[in-house]
Amino acid sequence: MKNKFPTLAALGLLASPAFLPAAATVNVINGDAAGVGFNDTTAATPVGGNTGTTVGQQRLIAYQRAAAVWGNTVTSTVPINVYATWEALTCTATTAVLGSAGAAEVFSSFPNAPVAGTWYCAALANKLSGVNNSTATLTPPTTGTPTIYQIRARFNVNLGQTGCLPGGGFYLGLDNNPGAGQTDLLVVLIHEIGHGLGFQTFTNGSTGAYLTGSDGTPRPSIWDTFLTDSPTNTRWTQLTPAQRAASALSDNLVWAGPLVTAAVPNVLQVGVPNVAASSPSLPLQNFNVGTASFGPAITNPGITRQIGQVIDGNVANVGPVGLACNPNDPAAAATLSPANAAAVNGKIALVDRGTCSFVIKVKACQDAGAVGVIVVDNAVGSPPAGLGGADPTITIPAVRVTQSDGATIKAALARRSRGAQANVVATLGLDNSRRAGADSSNRAKMYAPNPFQSGSSVSHYDVSATPNLIMEPAINAGLGQSVVPPADLTFTLFQDIGW
Repeated sequence: MKNKFPTLAALGLLASPAFLPAAATVNVINGDAAGVGFNDTTAATPVGGNTGTTVGQQRLIAYQRAAAVWGNTVTSTVPINVYATWEALTCTATTAVLGSAGAAEVFSSFPNAPVAGTWYCAALANKLSGVNNSTATLTPPTTGTPTIYQIRARFNVNLGQTGCLPGGGFYLGLDNNPGAGQTDLLVVLIHEIGHGLGFQTFTNGSTGAYLTGSDGTPRPSIWDTFLTDSPTNTRWTQLTPAQRAASALSDNLVWAGPLVTAAVPNVLQVGVPNVAASSPSLPLQNFNVGTASFGPAITNPGITRQIGQVIDGNVANVGPVGLACNPNDPAAAATLSPANAAAVNGKIALVDRGTCSFVIKVKACQDAGAVGVIVVDNAVGSPPAGLGGADPTITIPAVRVTQSDGATIKAALARRSRGAQANVVATLGLDNSRRAGADSSNRAKMYAPNPFQSGSSVSHYDVSATPNLIMEPAINAGLGQSVVPPADLTFTLFQDIGW
């Protein structure tokens, strides 16, 4: 049984040097028209080991390197064709889809299928059966010859231009050394090929419904046989559609593949950034946090101080809020009022997200004598995202908590004594009972934010992983070019599903 499957959107990242003899042939099929994308004739200076002399040549050389990375990693006697084009993808001045990729077709119950009645991506089904089952074809404009392909990929041709993360753009070198503001294309390319090789589910994460074949029968994907609800230890294949949809919004979604679990201790670090807070009215609670791209990293023993809340005003149905922004110019440096400065001096400042940037808020609190900052999200959602921005003058740690957890801390602070904020003590440190990006059984966490993010949820590792993994949903600074332990967990997951 086969079925066409639309390409999943996926934010980019990835790369890896060869570590095995060539084991599969991965071909890049140039689907661009003359003068576009891989055929762009704009002159370019060789950079970072990329010897191309035009933009198009450098893009193609980078893609061929990414294909070689996977060709030297996976094994298959059937060639794997990746049909790729450069197109205008979703983009704004502050965010962008770097690329998207996925399997062209899926197959089930083919010869040598390890699990019957289960969807496998085309490339993996071909590898396992030893024959080319693929029928999907596209015709490159420059050749006019129909070509069978297993993976469809698209990349953002406008990145770095006006209205699309201006001033950045893709770094086309092969040496994993992008400049400030640049995105390493090779990393993105390897990430996207990874999706096409099977790093994705074919089940609808927002509804929990299995993909239905041409015969009308819904089937799980091989991916679903390893997705597991951590507290109940229940696989997705044991859940109802509604339960799978709920699991896709849960911080408890993990990968139960034995090879990934065995590799986790060699890849992910012990210690999860955390806020531990308590007061006479708040029993000790641990709150998950998103970490900052600026300031010092969260470490142990961490910083233990009282929490001091910044209060600039009140919002209907919300209560006191503190933005720590310049009221006259949100883009300018801010100075806390004397009352707020006194409230946070020598303490961990609690501020609200909104109006001005995170670095402005944290710097204002630092200037007032705060030793750390907790930013409370202003929108419902979990887990808490990180804090973006850059300011080398910030020397105190900062984290973000969810709106719900922030409300819990604020409620404890509101229980005032003699007109002052209640004494809530917090520690910004690491929870050493867990590995960053895994549950207590060393099972890797999967990306399951609330609300659901189409094209990203479920089909990526969780953003809490430390060090960052190639198959997280967004590009991260510092990613290397390896998909194998001890640098990464991508290839071990591929081995779990049958590669």
